[in-house]
Amino acid sequence: MSNDEIGELKLLQPEQGPRVNMDTILLASWVKLHKKSVKFLEAGCAAGAVSLLLAMKFKNNFQITGLEIQNELVELAKLNAKNNKLDSRANFISGDLRDKNILPRENFDGLVINPPYSSRQAGRMSQSESRSTARLELTCTPDDVGEFAFRVLKNRGRLFAVFASTRLDSFINSMLKFKMTPKRLRPVYPKRDSDSNSGIFLIECVKFGGEGMNILPPLFIRDEYNNYTQELLAQYKF
Repeated sequence: MSNDEIGELKLLQPEQGPRVNMDTILLASWVKLHKKSVKFLEAGCAAGAVSLLLAMKFKNNFQITGLEIQNELVELAKLNAKNNKLDSRANFISGDLRDKNILPRENFDGLVINPPYSSRQAGRMSQSESRSTARLELTCTPDDVGEFAFRVLKNRGRLFAVFASTRLDSFINSMLKFKMTPKRLRPVYPKRDSDSNSGIFLIECVKFGGEGMNILPPLFIRDEYNNYTQELLAQYKF
């Protein structure tokens, strides 16, 4: 177990298993609220970092539930919420998003998720079962995400996700299959001269959204001197 800090957030994390990384921060920064009082859900919340960052960012009119399939991570997320005095706005439950009865239907304004990037066939199994669950589609595919989002989101509810650029087509196809229309997209590249396949993307989809998607300028992680860009560092301010 390690004790880490993200700005004002103090976070207990497992030594072996899913941990906070840059994608975590980018996803939390990507979320926008479209009304004053909202009810959010994070699927695959691990130790609760994204949920707690959002609860800290959006304050009193924001409520979020974190769903996690690994029981030991749920208990850790609950402890992190209590330690950061955010347990009145962030709660955590154990469950599988593929379970159609795990949560009420059409109950949430927003869904946040960082799904496993690699398919079972393409990825390499880790010695850590917890880490493999986070990285590989053992319990969560893009179709699972789309179906889950359609089920739990209200009409015009919003999905916020981060995913691997190499699988952009698969992700968007799955979202459209379940009436989740991509509305906002931002590529993230390691450097300006990087191949697009080496990066990730941030996406916002709307349930029963109309036609038209806003593609934002790329976010570059490092500059020509291999230093973190100012735009990236700005994402860490909550």
